[in-house]
Amino acid sequence: MEKKENEAIDLLMAFEQIVEMAEDSQLSDAFYRKADKYIKYVSAKLDLSQKQSVMLALFVNRSYEVEIQMEELSKYVKCSTVRILRYMNDIDELEKKEFIRCRRSKGKISYRVPLEFLEAVKRNEKYLPKKYTGLSCQELFGVLEEIFKLREDSEITYDIMVENIESLFKDNPKLEYVSRVENYELDYYLGEESKMLLVLFSHLLVNNDDNYIRFHDLDFLYDYKMYWYRVKSLLSKGTHPLFDLGLIEHNNDDGMVDRESFRMTDKAKTELFSELCLQSNARDKINKDIVRSDKIAEKKLFYGESIQSQINELSQLLDESHYKAIHCRMKESGFRCGFTCLFYGSPGTGKTETVLQLARQTGRDIIQVNVADIKSCWVGESEKNIKNLFDTYREHVKKDAITPILLFNEADALINKRLEGAQSAVNKMENSILNIILQEMENLDGILIATTNLAQNMDTAFERRFLYKIKFERPTFDARVNIWRTIIPTLNEEDSRYLANKYDFSGGQIENIARHYTIGKILHGESKDIRKELSEYCNNERLESHDKRNIGFF
Repeated sequence: MEKKENEAIDLLMAFEQIVEMAEDSQLSDAFYRKADKYIKYVSAKLDLSQKQSVMLALFVNRSYEVEIQMEELSKYVKCSTVRILRYMNDIDELEKKEFIRCRRSKGKISYRVPLEFLEAVKRNEKYLPKKYTGLSCQELFGVLEEIFKLREDSEITYDIMVENIESLFKDNPKLEYVSRVENYELDYYLGEESKMLLVLFSHLLVNNDDNYIRFHDLDFLYDYKMYWYRVKSLLSKGTHPLFDLGLIEHNNDDGMVDRESFRMTDKAKTELFSELCLQSNARDKINKDIVRSDKIAEKKLFYGESIQSQINELSQLLDESHYKAIHCRMKESGFRCGFTCLFYGSPGTGKTETVLQLARQTGRDIIQVNVADIKSCWVGESEKNIKNLFDTYREHVKKDAITPILLFNEADALINKRLEGAQSAVNKMENSILNIILQEMENLDGILIATTNLAQNMDTAFERRFLYKIKFERPTFDARVNIWRTIIPTLNEEDSRYLANKYDFSGGQIENIARHYTIGKILHGESKDIRKELSEYCNNERLESHDKRNIGFF
């Protein structure tokens, strides 16, 4: 009969019996004798001591709570909290086995039972934390993200975090990243702290695409504030072992060392992350927006005399032989060696196309800035995106044979006026973005061109940072004639002059009409009266020629 009873026991039943017998028991010897059969079952099944089995049963009983307090367990068994504290070593062992999670936050301690443990209990199986072996480097960083999330949420102690990371590394020794970290022998510097800090820096760079790391990104790592203050002081002074090994460095703020922010060095990226593509989504988008100079179609542009003269000078400057010589001379003379240009004026006047043709002529690729990719609804993300953008551009300047052009096309939303006395998060973010761009322009070592239709909305701080400022005006009569003849070669001189005289269009508008005309020719064949057909397209292009009707309430 005893054998049948033993066969009927499972973990859920054993926990249930222990909990029922523990209520108001004060965890007395009599309780242990009465629940002996069930306690022994749990102990044997899960490899626990008797006390650990009892504590685990009490936790499982309250597994519906996300924050289980010690006082609640004390009340249930009707004994003092002091008596329960005598079980703390046993509770710590349950935490190490990952049967329970502990949250230590603001001096308060609470627990919860992980869902994966409960699932194993329902199957009457011993819960075994997942072993992560044979991982790729990307998968390794996925696990590190989970570990640091638990640590940040105070659900695991510093010691357990270290155990988990050390176990993860031990199970994946063939990964280049693991091998490199181990070879630095960081355990000899300040114990394992330096190693854990390097792994945290790596996680922030790989998983969060964050290479602008501040103290608040790091402080969750440590249990003891005094220890954190020591580490913080070493980081601020630049005397931490990670500085000595050339793995991290301070960021710069407007040309000055920012001792409260850090980034991983190029050396660290080269040595540690050869198995990974470090380009984040933001950087992927940036690099996808690169326009290769040899892919730009040639297009003849027509300017007024004044604009043509300025474009010629800029073209000479961007010619590689001139650019290198001028760049060196500026640097030797102590001047800023970045070349910043603003193209402003009415829409359709050739600002963007001029950038493309300058890039084609001088063999320079263009890194286009997409404002939608830069601006994020999350506070702090837009600033990171801007920093990523300039970090990516600097990398291209270093590695590309010819310095590329960083193009802020239609930059009205990025270089507008800063808001005084900004209070809302959105307004503060806008000001922060503008300040970052201003600082980066001040320190730029490369070529930046911005185009805008609304120069009057630009912050005055940007004006002095643009070395070249070229106003694109609507084309003159002669320029319009040349545009018509060039863009529609079948058009004769008389019709070109007629259209140029009657319609004061920009180059962009004329190109639009030419596209309409080409589509019409494909659909309906050659026009019998080209002037008449083009005039119709011109009239449709001019919205103001349409009937004007009042809109509103009558």
